[in-house]
Amino acid sequence: MSLGLGVIGCGSVFAGPYRAMIERLRADGRAHVAAVYDVDDGKRRRAAAHYDVDPQLRDPDAVTDADDVDVVLVLTSMNEHGALTKAALEAGKHVLVEKPMATSLGEAAELLELAETSPGLLVCAPHILLSPTFRAVHGAVRDGLIGELLTARARYGWAGPWWGEWFYAAGGGSLFDLGVYNVTSLCALFGPARRVTAMTGVAIREREVDGRRISVEAEDNAHVLLDFGDARFAVVTTGFTMQRYRSPAIEVYGRAGTIQLLGDDWAPEGWELWTNDDGAWRVFPEADPHWQWTEGLRHLVDCVESGRPTVTRPEHAYHALEIMLAAQDAGRDGVARTIESGFPDPVYDASFAELDAARAHDRRSHGGL
Repeated sequence: MSLGLGVIGCGSVFAGPYRAMIERLRADGRAHVAAVYDVDDGKRRRAAAHYDVDPQLRDPDAVTDADDVDVVLVLTSMNEHGALTKAALEAGKHVLVEKPMATSLGEAAELLELAETSPGLLVCAPHILLSPTFRAVHGAVRDGLIGELLTARARYGWAGPWWGEWFYAAGGGSLFDLGVYNVTSLCALFGPARRVTAMTGVAIREREVDGRRISVEAEDNAHVLLDFGDARFAVVTTGFTMQRYRSPAIEVYGRAGTIQLLGDDWAPEGWELWTNDDGAWRVFPEADPHWQWTEGLRHLVDCVESGRPTVTRPEHAYHALEIMLAAQDAGRDGVARTIESGFPDPVYDASFAELDAARAHDRRSHGGL
């Protein structure tokens, strides 16, 4: 059965990689777009024309309430994520929401409760825990190849978007847009953070966005210190303040060795392993160079079809949000915050070997995409 997708938000996030993922799922007869909505009339009409669906939908409820929509994709600006996801879950739909799941802990807590009672599955970006490279790194850590984890460094940033004022408005910022990747990766490796402090701020006070100058309100530069307990620490460096870099996305240091994830954690390029016993670096090339950060959608479709639980859990997104909000608060007053929520260890079952094989077949069928 082909699942009906309802897309809320037809901007840049949808128009690139998500649309490419939808096309692959549609070609395989697994999903199709049944409804689209965007507040921008032109974007909505273009998306509707591409998928031959009704261009006249005037609000998000028309998507979430549609009988032929099984899965709702929330791809809007960040401040809208919580309310739209709540409405979709209350309508009994499966939901994929881009990061962050919400911009307040109160909204996010409601989503956790709904995810427990709603018939629909909730998958929250980022989807980095699904990449073959991250799974290999996670397995190496859990197998004890570098011993007890002690400290780590993670980094993701760029010069910043020139579209979408909401990136720089209250409720936006580099932590929600970029730092969330590193925070999620580190917690998946170390476990839940127990305490957070940070330095955050606005380094570039004016930006040119969509052809006009705007004042920046949300942080565009952040260094976040995570305390995982037992004197185990990690730092996240993120911001719309980095022109280029060549260093690994993540460096994890254990008692017996080091792991480096190359590239960015959302676009990995393999990984490296040093163990004291070997006394040399071992390089593991990228297992799937075509892996996309939109794989969460395919994973959601897989889980709906199979009845299996999702690897990426709403609790993961909630914990990352609590950390980022705590970092923003600490950046304002310099006071460390205690983190209350947990981060379940990702569980990868044998089905992932089957899914990897299916993805390889999918790439061959669609010209290497």
